[in-house]
Amino acid sequence: MTIRVATAADTHYADLLCQWYIESAKQRGTGIAKRDPEYVREKMRQGNSVIAFVDDELAGFCYIETFEGGKFVANSGLVVNTELRKHGLGRAIKRAVFRLSRTKYPNAKIFGITTSLAVMKINSDLGYKPVTFSELTTSEDFWKGCKSCKNFGILMENERKMCLCTGMVFDDLTAPLPAEETESATPSTTSTISE
Repeated sequence: MTIRVATAADTHYADLLCQWYIESAKQRGTGIAKRDPEYVREKMRQGNSVIAFVDDELAGFCYIETFEGGKFVANSGLVVNTELRKHGLGRAIKRAVFRLSRTKYPNAKIFGITTSLAVMKINSDLGYKPVTFSELTTSEDFWKGCKSCKNFGILMENERKMCLCTGMVFDDLTAPLPAEETESATPSTTSTISE
């Protein structure tokens, strides 16, 4: 397995990744905001995303979004090839994008919202704490990303104070970076993470 910072050379994967987001939302029956392929391509061109491969085949992806002038950073859009789930790949990708976020934006609060218990566990292991939505960014750009989620009505009905998602924040700026992933994420591969 290889996990690395995505570049402009990876933009041809954007359409497939966006299809994975749609399929994942259907499979899980949860609210996952749709992503536009051009937005995903821009994250790749900016060096604000990580991409994973197993045996040279696309395996997963996650990207960084910044808000309020870099005061808040979200690790968003974690997606893993359905055939490769349950082997620790999602955890390895989240760890890599977390390291990238801490390196590029060392003074930012890293946050996210999710309905996924697996993502909540990964975030907790990285040092995130559950918080109320009032402790998250107030940026309209972040919250408008929820419009394509099937639970958007619940969010707006509650004046963006709560939804089915759990808000989580990492704000311990003195904590050391987690070690790079060295364990095998699939039974037959060796993991390499590079930035």
